[in-house]
Amino acid sequence: MIEAAAMAACSSIPLPFTAKASPHPRSRVPSPRRLRLPASPFREPRSPFAACPPASRLRPRASVSASAAPSKDYEFTDGNGEVELRLDIQKLGIESSKDVFVDVDDTSLLIRAKSDGTLRTLMNVQTLFDRIKSSETIWFIDEDQLVVNLKKVGQELKWPDIDESWESLTSGITQLLTGISVHIVGDNTDINEAVAKEIAEGIGYLPVCTSELLESATEKSIDTWVASEGVDSVADAESVVLESLSSHVRTVVATLGGKQGAASRFDRWQYLHSGFTVWLSVSDAGGSFVWISFGQTDEATAREEARRSVSSGSVAYAKADVVVKLGGWDPEYTRAVAQGCLVALKQLTLADKKLAGKKSLYIRLGCRGDWPNIEPPGWDPESDAPPTNV
Repeated sequence: MIEAAAMAACSSIPLPFTAKASPHPRSRVPSPRRLRLPASPFREPRSPFAACPPASRLRPRASVSASAAPSKDYEFTDGNGEVELRLDIQKLGIESSKDVFVDVDDTSLLIRAKSDGTLRTLMNVQTLFDRIKSSETIWFIDEDQLVVNLKKVGQELKWPDIDESWESLTSGITQLLTGISVHIVGDNTDINEAVAKEIAEGIGYLPVCTSELLESATEKSIDTWVASEGVDSVADAESVVLESLSSHVRTVVATLGGKQGAASRFDRWQYLHSGFTVWLSVSDAGGSFVWISFGQTDEATAREEARRSVSSGSVAYAKADVVVKLGGWDPEYTRAVAQGCLVALKQLTLADKKLAGKKSLYIRLGCRGDWPNIEPPGWDPESDAPPTNV
């Protein structure tokens, strides 16, 4: 795991909320449809659970937003090496750039203007979509518009908009993921599924719930399965499903939570590493909605919990690429959690621009379990020969 990227993630998520305690019995998250295993598998299955559709037949659902994006009162353009803002100031009566005050650092922007003796805030962006070279910022008045020019640090990254909003993240993250799937892991299946579906709808990927695939194949609920055959049987079956999904692209996979989930076991991550994995971890700090590096009361506690989990490797979830900490759960804040996941993934992929390509190579070589030190082609994980990239 790239700990620095995980720790830096999610700093721009707005407004904490009072967490509601989650009941112990699992209540299913309603879904408009259930995913069915097709009759024709893309490879010879070793069990009924291996019969998942080939990657070429997966099609994402249309993106559906719960609320319309707010109307913008500015023009925004990305010119590769720089971005430009144009704000209409005709009605403010501003005649000189001396009446304009632009406060900027590498990650935020505040634009104010003096009009009729009053200092007005024209724009306040607390988190820019990416870092800028603040010392090279220029602004001027062009007829009835205030023009602000910002130099980007990462020139290859295309900015959908000026800020790190839900709309910007869902539009811009796909250029960083490059088709690699996203896996949501954690102790709570319902949370995993709700967040996975929200992310999938936002970025145009296909949502996949391993619980729905397993229940469709066996025609019985996960709870009934666990009661009759035990958690090991369910974890084994989910591992086969994850193997089948490992060659798919543009999916957001919600995994089972708890001891019946493959992700809770150290030896079942071979195929989870084929995607970017996000661990949704409920913080022991409690009391409020907690993000890593989010400036709330319990930030230090949540940060320390994440560090301990990752460094000690006490739980298998610590194998995830990024960690998102929560102080509780309320379905009303599903989008906020999903947005935090996208922020974390953006920070991760920007910190290591070769990571997506490395994931792709791992998939092409067959997900042999040699992550993150990928062995040369021809290496046999079943052989007694020790790995060369230790």
